[in-house]
Amino acid sequence: MSVSFSARRLRGRGSARLAAGTLVTGIVAATVLAGAGTASAGDPGTMPQHNGAAATIDGLKTYGAAVIHGAAGDTQVSAGLFEMSVEGGGMLHTYCVDIHTPTQQDAKYHETAWSGTSLGTNKDAGRILWILEHSYPQVNDLAALAKKAGVRGQLTEQDAAAGTQVAIWRHSDGVDVDALDPQAEQLADYLEKKAKKAAEPQASLTLDPPVVAGRPGERLGPVTVRTDAQSVTVSPPADAATSGIRIVDAKGEPVTTAGNGSKLYVEVPEDAEAGTAQLTVQAATSVPVGRAFVSESRSQTQILAGSSESTVSATASASWTGEGGIPAVSARENCAAGAVDVTVANQGDAAFAFTLAGAEYTVEAGSSHTVTVPLNEDQPYDFTVEGPDGFQQRFTGMLDCRTKAAELGTTTQTVTGPTPSAVSAPDTDTNLAETGASSATPWITGTAIALVVLGGAGLVITRQRQGASGDHG
Repeated sequence: MSVSFSARRLRGRGSARLAAGTLVTGIVAATVLAGAGTASAGDPGTMPQHNGAAATIDGLKTYGAAVIHGAAGDTQVSAGLFEMSVEGGGMLHTYCVDIHTPTQQDAKYHETAWSGTSLGTNKDAGRILWILEHSYPQVNDLAALAKKAGVRGQLTEQDAAAGTQVAIWRHSDGVDVDALDPQAEQLADYLEKKAKKAAEPQASLTLDPPVVAGRPGERLGPVTVRTDAQSVTVSPPADAATSGIRIVDAKGEPVTTAGNGSKLYVEVPEDAEAGTAQLTVQAATSVPVGRAFVSESRSQTQILAGSSESTVSATASASWTGEGGIPAVSARENCAAGAVDVTVANQGDAAFAFTLAGAEYTVEAGSSHTVTVPLNEDQPYDFTVEGPDGFQQRFTGMLDCRTKAAELGTTTQTVTGPTPSAVSAPDTDTNLAETGASSATPWITGTAIALVVLGGAGLVITRQRQGASGDHG
């Protein structure tokens, strides 16, 4: 599934005629998979929900104004830097990567790979990372930034944030958009022109693989820690004291702390009944610039511009049974295919048969099989892997792999509803944030638009209807 781009037309820099509606924009991106399963009937377990940082969006904090040029006219939007509060402590600064999708107030976000967002199919995603690394707030010497960019006049924080966001939108959405302030526009043009491709940053913290399986009496794993933190705290399952389950290293020694590359094992007592357990690791670190953040509600995807020391965590699960096939089931959203890839690895000594999306599959002992489940864009899904002896593993989420501009065309106005009356542009030397406009106004406007544009999405593959989590906005 590719993202389409259109060439930017030449634009005048004088006063524009603007649509009256002002909104905050961004992306609703693919949500991380959530699931609950049973290794056998009556043995509940929990699938990992996310790796890295989880945060709540606080709003657009440092911003100016931009103008989208479309077939239906010009529309003014807010453009700038968001703040997020990290669960467990910490603060994130982000920009958005879908100009036509609103932000939900107080939406919950989690760190994810580009492959589960529109960035995964965007050939210019690496250029966006370059912009983040070479502009505000990573470069906070605004005088030096202005000189390097050839900006004439003083560059304020609002100008720097607006210009950076506009440059990002030109690469993330392919839209015809300008910063309203001349200094911000000069910065946007410089960043757009100079941006070079850069490699996707690694996750702040993840466990690989996210699911392991085996026999009671064995050490299940290894699960490898991947992190840029100096060390992580390792937490055993909640019932470890009574179940006898331990988190150990390759020698069987208990592990309470680990580092990047450490290999962890889940040690299960020999007399344990079939079941599942979780291992969780946590750390305090700065999240790498360029990491994507997606919402579990219909709210825009963000891309990280800066991070304080923040709490990050990751979870893996282990399952075991005494005989037959032992499935380890995981899933990831695959935006390149417009689908969810469900992988079933069989760690047992007999074949494991399962059904998924109305089809039957068999995985031989010691092998694995991946099923690619195609899905429609922006629609919730809910499906279950079912196996013998009551095995069930359910996955829910919403696939959002394309920007609204890519879905509907870069020249189509999709966010303003009825055509508003045009109004004169504000003075180009005045930032929107300095005029007394509250950030609450675009948030409320964005929420209303989200209900109109995105409402009514149905299930594609479902066992029971999973409603959209819209209570964040």
